[in-house]
Amino acid sequence: MVYVLLAEGFEEVEALTPLDLLRRAGVEAKLVGVTGGLVRGSHGIGIQTDLPMDEADWDKADMIVLPGGMPGTTNLYADSRVTDAVRKCYDEGKYVAAICAAPSVILGGMGLLKGRKATCYPGMESGMEGATALERTCVVDGRIITACGVGGALDFGCALVSALCGEEKARRIAAEVVHNVRR
Repeated sequence: MVYVLLAEGFEEVEALTPLDLLRRAGVEAKLVGVTGGLVRGSHGIGIQTDLPMDEADWDKADMIVLPGGMPGTTNLYADSRVTDAVRKCYDEGKYVAAICAAPSVILGGMGLLKGRKATCYPGMESGMEGATALERTCVVDGRIITACGVGGALDFGCALVSALCGEEKARRIAAEVVHNVRR
């Protein structure tokens, strides 16, 4: 099970592109409403979530996905249920994936990137304290997957599929959506 967390002001492309690719790959993935059942993105697009935050079963989670966007990222980070879930997934060796501002604000803010390679939205690297910041669309370091922003959403989604289903499945999904995966 993959949980994609949504809070008011999330970046729509960074949430829905990975969700779409995961579902195309046959992965059970759900949108989790942190700030309500209908969550409005940073560009005013309202998305109906699959379940509220309090109904997510973190024992069944294989991965947690944190979209960027402002103020979505800061709204996620301000909610202790989110940081508790991220910490649980991280401590249990599950995948933790973050894109755009989320690697810096959330993962960096929690100290989870120390000694790791990561990427984030350009100009936010200072929040990734202790990380080796790379100028790439997507970076995989063990079970931490980070991406740069909207422009990296397809690479990010393919990396999530690869992590859970294997590289061959990720290549097939990338071909289906006419995307050239470069890593």
